[in-house]
Amino acid sequence: MTRVPPDSLESLEPSELIGLVRRLIGEVEQLHKSTDKLTATVAGLRLENQQLKDEIRRLKRLPPRPPFAPSGMDEATDRTMTEEGKPISLPPRRRGPGVSKLRVDRTVTLTASPPPGSHRRGYEEIIVQDVVFAPQTTLYRRERWQTPQGGMVLAELPSGIIGGCGPHLHRLVLMLHFQGQMTCERIVMLLTGAGVAISKRQVVRLLTAELEAFRAEDEAVFHAGLRGSPYITVDDTGARHAGKAGYTTQFGSDRFTTFRTGPSKSRLAFLRNLLGGAARYAINSAALAYMRTAHLAQGVIDALASAAVRQFAAEADWQAHLSALGISALKVAPNPERVASEAALWGAIHAEGRLADCVIVSDDAGQFRVGDHALCWVHAERLVHKLIPANNRQRNAVENAKRMIWWFYAQLKTYKLAPSPERAAELFNRFDRIFNRRTRYATLDSLLKRLLANKNELLRVIERPEVPLHTNASENNLRAVVTKRKVSGGTHSDKGRQARDVMLGLAKTCAKLKISFFDYLGDRLGIPGPKVINRAALVAPPQS
Repeated sequence: MTRVPPDSLESLEPSELIGLVRRLIGEVEQLHKSTDKLTATVAGLRLENQQLKDEIRRLKRLPPRPPFAPSGMDEATDRTMTEEGKPISLPPRRRGPGVSKLRVDRTVTLTASPPPGSHRRGYEEIIVQDVVFAPQTTLYRRERWQTPQGGMVLAELPSGIIGGCGPHLHRLVLMLHFQGQMTCERIVMLLTGAGVAISKRQVVRLLTAELEAFRAEDEAVFHAGLRGSPYITVDDTGARHAGKAGYTTQFGSDRFTTFRTGPSKSRLAFLRNLLGGAARYAINSAALAYMRTAHLAQGVIDALASAAVRQFAAEADWQAHLSALGISALKVAPNPERVASEAALWGAIHAEGRLADCVIVSDDAGQFRVGDHALCWVHAERLVHKLIPANNRQRNAVENAKRMIWWFYAQLKTYKLAPSPERAAELFNRFDRIFNRRTRYATLDSLLKRLLANKNELLRVIERPEVPLHTNASENNLRAVVTKRKVSGGTHSDKGRQARDVMLGLAKTCAKLKISFFDYLGDRLGIPGPKVINRAALVAPPQS
């Protein structure tokens, strides 16, 4: 195109000016298209470069780069204004326990040396806390008696002594390892430095000794929590065991926490955990409804429904039953053996009433989508937050979508404080308007469509306001497992795996119930001190 000098524009005819402007507009559009292509190319190269850097770090066995930064939606919406411009009224935060709640063990009066003529003006009091940590070695002389029949009677040791270690030392080791996240080596260094003659083998023995009583209480806590809680939040993380990859699943509410570790995180494993770890199978109405929802072949459903035996107490009996009906030999999709096993486990859960009216809140992982299910809003918003737009139009679309999701999330928080049918209908309609939009950004549109399809699970809180909007509590609870994995690696024995799950779960449960884990361990190990409520009432819902 021939350039026109600026001083000659006045001599151009209007038609020539119009043609010039049209050509310039065309060039600008071409430049915009070229810029968009270059921006997309740069974004792709940056992503590829970061992937290469991550691969180099992995090959060099360096720590991975930090995960994607959180959006902060939950914290930000705590300060969001309502439609009327007024701040959302949240309950005031209470101060933690202060020195006024401490029990004074002894009182010491300190005297001064005033000059002559001084007058007493009472006392100034100060509360000082201290811990006496010193080893104590006791020699027990056990009487021995020989009976007339030639046998021997030996005086019994006090309860709580394990391998030459007393209950106070046992409690300290449990506290340091499970609540303090200290490794066995560091515990040995601490104790030997204080004058205790102890080895790593003895420390490991203290961590896994008398586990049956704690394991039984942990299972009782889990059972009572499922039956007494209106909801549970679930999540999982990796956990190595015996040199192999495994997974730890967390179950919890505002009153309890339990952990279960196994080699798989499938739905079969999840349902077995809900049953307490033992596989029990029942073909009933709940199981048949599960099969129909999973699109199991009608012939398989009829064969299971018409069988004479419908209750199975062992895995071997159930597998033999599937083989006898010819279900194990079927090679079709979905896998009939897997779906039938999931359905029978779900039937056993219903038959035993383990879930009652409990809602399962998850991050949309497939193994958790059973029963009355709700989805985490933080994970839903994270899908949009993690998008990498290539141009300004896409960036604006993402920002607008995030802004609308944050605003709607704040409205759900307000609704939980004061539910009403009118407000519920209004939120349902607004949800459709937000997630039924089209932004001309294909990736974002597919995500909005996906969230729209999960409408019932995302809005479960409307019919059940007591259900949380996120699974942040589960992620916080799993940090203890992740920390232990990073510090101590994996577990080697089944006792070690059970000890980790049981003791971490009981420690978290005590924290939620405002019970001292120190006092709890002392009570269970027979140490004189405060009594802790029994395991059956540990997570019982408060009486109204």
